[in-house]
Amino acid sequence: MAGVSRGQTILVLGGGIGGVVTANRLRRKLDRSHRVVLVDREPTFSFAASYLWVMTGDRTTRQITRPLQRLTRRGIDVVIGDIEAIDPATRTATIDGHELTADHLVVALGAEQVPGVIPGMTEVGHTFATLSGARRLGIELDAIDHGRILVVTAGPVYRCPAAPYEAAFLIDAHLRKRGVRDRVEVVVHSAEPMPMGVAGVNVADAVMGLLAAKGISYRPSHQIASVEPGQAVFYDGQTEAFDLLAYMPPIAAPPVIARSALAGPGGWIEVDRETLRTGYENVYAIGDNVQMLLGIGKPLPRAGIFAHSQGKVVADAIVASITGKPSTARFDAHGGCFIEVGDGRAGYGSGDFYAEPCPSIRVRPPARRWHLGKVAFEQEVMHRWL
Repeated sequence: MAGVSRGQTILVLGGGIGGVVTANRLRRKLDRSHRVVLVDREPTFSFAASYLWVMTGDRTTRQITRPLQRLTRRGIDVVIGDIEAIDPATRTATIDGHELTADHLVVALGAEQVPGVIPGMTEVGHTFATLSGARRLGIELDAIDHGRILVVTAGPVYRCPAAPYEAAFLIDAHLRKRGVRDRVEVVVHSAEPMPMGVAGVNVADAVMGLLAAKGISYRPSHQIASVEPGQAVFYDGQTEAFDLLAYMPPIAAPPVIARSALAGPGGWIEVDRETLRTGYENVYAIGDNVQMLLGIGKPLPRAGIFAHSQGKVVADAIVASITGKPSTARFDAHGGCFIEVGDGRAGYGSGDFYAEPCPSIRVRPPARRWHLGKVAFEQEVMHRWL
């Protein structure tokens, strides 16, 4: 086969979990006649699932970040720059005015966090969904000794379904550790009708039970509209006072994807749900920039565990294509989500998200073993892939 004899170039756009896993696996399985190029606008990888531990002081920035240039030691070419345009028909990306064309293209640019769509949110609130935001929120949590903390999902679509509830649990545990929980009220208002609803009623009931057990008030289907100092305004006209506002920002498709030929409904990329192929030859998309609807009409959760497994599937498919071997790699949407509750314990929900008529998810109650499972995943990413 012609494709087997010559060196080929694989271009991976995005240096998050999905992109890093894809690039690593390609490099390990292909000989050095083939080029693996990873592009990201940020020079540093950070492990988003650990931001909440930064918030509570259980992790430092250094522990959960790595320079992407470290990947060059593994034979991966790293390009740092802004991706200005993507042409899937020619598998070309424009980075800072320069074009890179590949034989195979993997788009793993994640989702754009857009808290600014809620007036006043970024000026008054603090997010736990970015590394810098988690650090600043941690400072506020160390200082507050009375009052009211309001935790909100700023929109019905966001990254990592468990994150806002984990945030509430870890804030509760942190305040208890400081001995001020009895003087600080913790309240959660969610734009969605139930917590982690895509995983099923049993998961939602388990999370609501945990919230109640911790004395954390919960209000579903309450969409925030704007924020003023000390007060959140909701679309139903109600207001909620707070001394500290912690938020999970809404998301949108990255602009470079939304204006490309890859864009589907809402600007997201649609792919084959098993192979992650787009409608363009040798072009794949994985992770948060993909919209993959389940049988219940809701999208597959945007979570690192899925980007991680999708990266492996796509890498194996590309290797099979290059070496002329049949590809058996398939994404089956089996995965799980840890729900940190504090005190070194976590719950865990896992199962088949492709199950019909709805995802089949089993919930395990909080235990130390599940917390250690999340730590193990963190360490695998930080040490095996970086």
